[in-house]
Amino acid sequence: MNVKRLILVTAKHLPQHKYFETLAKQIAEQLKVPLDIIEEDYVFVNTYGEKDEFGMAWLPQLFAELNGEIKPILTRLPINEKTLDVDLEKARKDILNALGLAQ
Repeated sequence: MNVKRLILVTAKHLPQHKYFETLAKQIAEQLKVPLDIIEEDYVFVNTYGEKDEFGMAWLPQLFAELNGEIKPILTRLPINEKTLDVDLEKARKDILNALGLAQ
């Protein structure tokens, strides 16, 4: 897939923000693509992101622009079932899988 850029829509006050920001920066650097970090753009996430059963989107969500199309690539952080901590390595793999770049 031809990734043009990554887009992180987030809110700095949310506990997941730091994890999403770290992952987004690492993946953007790895892929050598620009990263846009957008604060609290609910119109964007409601248009392109995942929504709950009530039709409402949440933050943060990470997107990729692929050939003019915006695709969500990480909308929730995976949790390690043994430690109950955020599993950043699984999140990284999930992002690469969503982009068709799994190793």
